[in-house]
Amino acid sequence: MVLDRIDRQILSLLQEDGRMTNVELAERVGLTAPPCLRRVRALEESGTIGGYHAALNPAQLGYTITVFALVSLRSQAESDLAAFEAHVAGIPEVRECHMLNGEIDFILKIVATDLKAFQDILTTRLTTAHNVSSVKTSLTIRTSKQLPGIPVPTE
Repeated sequence: MVLDRIDRQILSLLQEDGRMTNVELAERVGLTAPPCLRRVRALEESGTIGGYHAALNPAQLGYTITVFALVSLRSQAESDLAAFEAHVAGIPEVRECHMLNGEIDFILKIVATDLKAFQDILTTRLTTAHNVSSVKTSLTIRTSKQLPGIPVPTE
């Protein structure tokens, strides 16, 4: 799908505020409501817009700990990589899983209610997983920047 300036404006605005009404969105991009809605639907159908979600405050829900875990596997055969990915998909506290190039195979972003809860995840669900060779963790002290999505050039 080829994106024009208006499509990019729509994406940028919806990424900033996914609850924006179609009427407000149309006004901001200089369209009337029906063609704006058609563009949004086309962006959704093409998969350019993959969904909408609420940005939750982790601390308000009791998740006061964020940890990044660097995971190395014994084997990097595709079946072993897929098995590890399926394993971490079943751990709700693992919020992100990225396969890396280099010495480390995966980086995980993990949230927990406290250090004990994190230790339980680490020792009972992660380090004991099949094919895991090592796990190195770093506890987040503070987050100074956390932007959802990607930069969308509108020009």
